[in-house]
Amino acid sequence: MTAVELHHRIDGLGEGRALLLGGSLGTTLEMWEPQLPLGRFTRLIRFDHRGHGRSPVPPGPYSIADLGGDVIALMDRLGLERASYCGLSIGGMVGQWLAINAPERIEKLILICTAAFLPPRSNWVERAELVRTAGSAGVVAGTVIGRWFTPPFAQTHRELVARYRAMIAATPAEGYAGCCEAIADLDVRAGLGGVTAPTLVIAGAEDPSIPPEHGEAIAQAVAGARIEVLDPAAHLASVERAADVNRLIVNHLEG
Repeated sequence: MTAVELHHRIDGLGEGRALLLGGSLGTTLEMWEPQLPLGRFTRLIRFDHRGHGRSPVPPGPYSIADLGGDVIALMDRLGLERASYCGLSIGGMVGQWLAINAPERIEKLILICTAAFLPPRSNWVERAELVRTAGSAGVVAGTVIGRWFTPPFAQTHRELVARYRAMIAATPAEGYAGCCEAIADLDVRAGLGGVTAPTLVIAGAEDPSIPPEHGEAIAQAVAGARIEVLDPAAHLASVERAADVNRLIVNHLEG
């Protein structure tokens, strides 16, 4: 599939090294607002995956290779030969694909609450069908938002949770469904042993969507990778544990 022109936003230092930020399924680049303080250390390039936010919504299904190709095209438009990459959930799946298939473009890699393989395939195909029938808001009415934050955090941050709920509901149905289908066919396990980018894996101890064992498997497969499991934290660890995630990212980039 032809690459699409991703909507993106640049924050922080105007020159020098750059950090690409790829978000979770059903979010926009706004999900990375808790990471804006990182702009003191590096140039931040937040983007909306295809089918999300203000990026184009081509007909699905999509593949992780399609989403990775979109990121390479964005780097080309911005004149970036190399950049570091941080991705959460499907964003981390894209990051693995980039590190495997375009290693010369990725300097350092941060993978948050993600997996290299996330069966059963039928779950993702069924969710895609549901979204195409009922819309993204129908997914919100189910269990997705409840998986993003631990219950104590959700109780004390109701306005923030409502904002993320609205983010999912506003995601174009075809874009959400197409990305579900990309996850359905994800399996980059065979390529992880060839990843050369220094890699940090972060997992949430209470993440019901992608439990820590998925991150542990990635860290074991990538030479020299290390893993940090944040407790408490659910799926959007970059939001719930922003200060800790930011500290880990800075240490990884500076190391």
